[in-house]
Amino acid sequence: MWQEYVCPETVDRALTLLADYAGRARVIAGGTDLVLQLKRGERQASCLVDVSRIDALRAISESAGTITLGAAVTHAQIASSQLIRDCVPVLAQAAAEVGSPEIRNAGTVGGNVVNAQPAADTALALLALDAEAEIVSADGARWVALPHLYEGAGLSAVDSAVELVRSFRFRPPVGRVGSAYRRLGKCKSIALPVLCAATVVQMEGERFASAAISLGPVAPHPFRARAAEAWLSGRPATADTIAHAVALAQEGTNPRESLLRCGKAYREAMVAVLVQSTLERAVEAAAQSAGDSL
Repeated sequence: MWQEYVCPETVDRALTLLADYAGRARVIAGGTDLVLQLKRGERQASCLVDVSRIDALRAISESAGTITLGAAVTHAQIASSQLIRDCVPVLAQAAAEVGSPEIRNAGTVGGNVVNAQPAADTALALLALDAEAEIVSADGARWVALPHLYEGAGLSAVDSAVELVRSFRFRPPVGRVGSAYRRLGKCKSIALPVLCAATVVQMEGERFASAAISLGPVAPHPFRARAAEAWLSGRPATADTIAHAVALAQEGTNPRESLLRCGKAYREAMVAVLVQSTLERAVEAAAQSAGDSL
């Protein structure tokens, strides 16, 4: 277990502390995953650097058509944000599905991504929105597309002993746009989802202009159904079009056997259910949209 717990007031101070501890400190915000990992001995740290009180990491803003989320923004903040609900409801829906009210009030979007679980709710929605993460370290700042933050199930490309995620950014799609999020879980379970799906579509008349479909856990990382997305582009929003896209999404996934999340065959079958459901809901939402927001 850790010996020291510090709460820096700036990102620069947090980075200085990480450097001072030379790999023996770790960044913490909500701690809903990290504290349990430390108690189980899965992670080691002499000092925890709590960034949850840094104001710059707790803001949700929009400027020049880009929405920015501070990495320490909580799931509850996202779920209740009017900006997010109006512009990207798929993200608000995903955040509202995270754990329990206590977890949503403590857990952060940065932690949800850096924990690198393939079924993390807000991470799946951000993936469907083509979000980028801003990573800062003593060497400076860089923007990284979300898929490049994953090296495997539970393995993040972000080394929280020397660097941290400062923010996420994405451009909300505009026009006739709709989105949907669905989470399938076991009865009375709030922890591990069986499957999750986030879908965003842009429509031109009765045709798909574009589609983004992210799924988890069906691979070692949050998964984009690229073949299904490519098939939908330019095609009419008919039952046959959607059915073929569903089949392509199903073919691209490879969920493993899991005693906790249900068997492989069941989850492969349910991929089809969730993709069809979220596509149909997204198309319906696009039809009802005012034409200038998601």
